[in-house]
Amino acid sequence: MGVVLEAFNAPAGVRIVSRTVGWTFAWMGRSGDPSLPPLLRALQAMGPAYVKLGQILSTRPDVVGDDLSRQLKILQDRMPPFPRDIAIKSIERELEIRVDEVFSEFSEPIAAASIAQVHRARIADTGRDVAVKVLRPNIERDFRRDFDAFYLAAWIIETLSPGSRRLNPRGVIEHFEGSVRGELDLRLESASASEFEASTKNDPGFWVPKLHWDLSDRRIMTMDWAEGLSANELEAIDAAGHDRSVLGKRILSLFLQHALRDGFFHADMHQGNLKIAPNGDVVALDFGIMGRLDAYTRRVYAEIIYGFIKKDYRRVAEVHFEAGYVPADRDIDEFASALRVVGEPIFGMSAGDISMGRVLAYLFEVTERFGMKTRVELIHLQRTMVVVEGVARSLYPQINMWEVAQPVVEAYVKDSIGPKALLKDFSRTAVVLSRFAPKLPQLAEDLLAAQSQPVPEAPKNPGMGSRFGWFTAGAAVAVLAGWLQSLF
Repeated sequence: MGVVLEAFNAPAGVRIVSRTVGWTFAWMGRSGDPSLPPLLRALQAMGPAYVKLGQILSTRPDVVGDDLSRQLKILQDRMPPFPRDIAIKSIERELEIRVDEVFSEFSEPIAAASIAQVHRARIADTGRDVAVKVLRPNIERDFRRDFDAFYLAAWIIETLSPGSRRLNPRGVIEHFEGSVRGELDLRLESASASEFEASTKNDPGFWVPKLHWDLSDRRIMTMDWAEGLSANELEAIDAAGHDRSVLGKRILSLFLQHALRDGFFHADMHQGNLKIAPNGDVVALDFGIMGRLDAYTRRVYAEIIYGFIKKDYRRVAEVHFEAGYVPADRDIDEFASALRVVGEPIFGMSAGDISMGRVLAYLFEVTERFGMKTRVELIHLQRTMVVVEGVARSLYPQINMWEVAQPVVEAYVKDSIGPKALLKDFSRTAVVLSRFAPKLPQLAEDLLAAQSQPVPEAPKNPGMGSRFGWFTAGAAVAVLAGWLQSLF
């Protein structure tokens, strides 16, 4: 029904209802790959967005249980592929090349996920092995169908439960949709991969394959081939002699470094997007969903984590109020006490003893009690933190998140929140002010001309001396700050 209405450009409301009916039939098992277990078949039939939800849940056996987690891991990189000849036609149409002329080898699909599948190939001119990612046919239409249903669900929830509006369901879906739309244009993913490679090239034990721009476009992306084991192949990782405790700690530590140091991080780090290279390096794949944090948000996030690590719940509460995450009319001491109930049970316990489901449930109660609204800009960070911790725990069940986070956060706090950070801020201010220097003569003439024209009953403005005095003083402070910074 939905396809027919699509073809006739039916109104959005009618289309949404028809697709929701189609979703219901899919859930009842009338479509989907019959070779998959019932739940996975239903998720696949409902659409690629639901598959992504399953991928996230697969990293949290503490939330969904070990059995269900193992089933859901099938969704990470073993979805039913589409035929090789369709992929070849898509490549030739998109890049305007002949595949048999550019590549000396081009394999059958070796991995298939919700949005695209990957083929291994060899470039004829150089003999270099590469991975060629190709979008699924009609994937844009499929995602639009899913989001129609999501928006309808959000509208129903907000209508029937006004209290849910503080969680901003529609805003969350809009944010998720924007991220997914980025995945549907592989030129954007190519740019992210290139940027991520540049920002992490000096990180020991971490590698991002190099992108081939000449063999990439909107529906095609080509990168160097990454040899290694998938992060969910635990027995093979053990057989290869890798230390899983080291790998688990490294993945969690690297994520925090990328988020805090760079403000640019991989936001879809489930096991299917991570490989363990023969030398033990962690290899990142699939850069369709990336997260960004501005400098201020990174400082807030670091202070919150640092406060939990130091058990300074009062400071954690203050940061929430200063950032506007909690309404100013709430009691800060009461909020600090609520945070203590969240934090204290965690310390001194291994991750295997912590029920993250219980912690998340209590955090939800706290946010509801204190009127905290969902921060859309932090959705990627919060979601990825849950996924990364799940991946780390799958490799090393005894991992303690706080012990791994402490050195990373302390280093960031020392570099970005203390006196050294203040000097950096002054230097950046000087750079911004210096951009106005060429305009100062004209500004002075305009101000003098304005002063020569009396304005009745106008409020008295500061004179030129005052304005230039502030500018000169600011410049002097900035120069001094730059000199002091060089001493560190």
